[in-house]
Amino acid sequence: MRKDLTTETADERWERLSRDRIVRPLPKKFFKLATVTEELGIALDGRGVKTPMKAKLILPSRALAEAIAAEWNGQDGFINPAAMPLTKLANTAIDRAGAERKFVAGQVVEFAGSDMVCYRAAAPANLVALQEAAWDPVVTWAETAIGAKVTFVSGVIHQKQDAATITKVETYVAGLSNFELTVAHNLTTLTGSAFLGLMLTAGAISAEAGWTAAHVEEDFQIATWGQDDEANARRAFRRIDFEGSLQFLNLLTL
Repeated sequence: MRKDLTTETADERWERLSRDRIVRPLPKKFFKLATVTEELGIALDGRGVKTPMKAKLILPSRALAEAIAAEWNGQDGFINPAAMPLTKLANTAIDRAGAERKFVAGQVVEFAGSDMVCYRAAAPANLVALQEAAWDPVVTWAETAIGAKVTFVSGVIHQKQDAATITKVETYVAGLSNFELTVAHNLTTLTGSAFLGLMLTAGAISAEAGWTAAHVEEDFQIATWGQDDEANARRAFRRIDFEGSLQFLNLLTL
């Protein structure tokens, strides 16, 4: 049965529109030149670009606007959204982090409630050491920058962080702009850790150290059991999204 589109939520509508843009044949390139407007929007042959939800695509910095215009100008023959990661993040910032901010922020906070860096192995000793080396700096940052008092959990049994910690995270996330929140949400889902995602968004950890911290257990399994081609392919795609998010973040402040 076809879903009644009049009852769908904004979140469901975004997913449907995004899915349709991927499944449908790529549209032909219909413009000659993408330029940055005076208000830092994108114009295609003088006509302003809109987001999937029909909002104006207005950027917070000229550097980001110029990079997004370059993505549009880089399309050859057809318009391929998969080759336009900065445009996709900007659309998300406006359509999701703007219109559905409470929901998006809530997802980041939810990750913090059972954050990856809080769950520590009791053995073997080499895995314990790897977790401590990669994750302790993240916890220290969370306690200092966010004011979160992190509770460690041994093993995989779920134990939610206390209410005071969750409130601190909510307050910190509330201080992010819609564009910063989009990056934080993306990095949180890519790394599996809200604290690590927020630390990366704050520029308090390098990209390489952040990527390593996100893959401590995966790398341990690879070292123990060997490579898996399918897992490697998924990881490669995640790395592209990871680096794209950090590029987007950097362009916000240029």
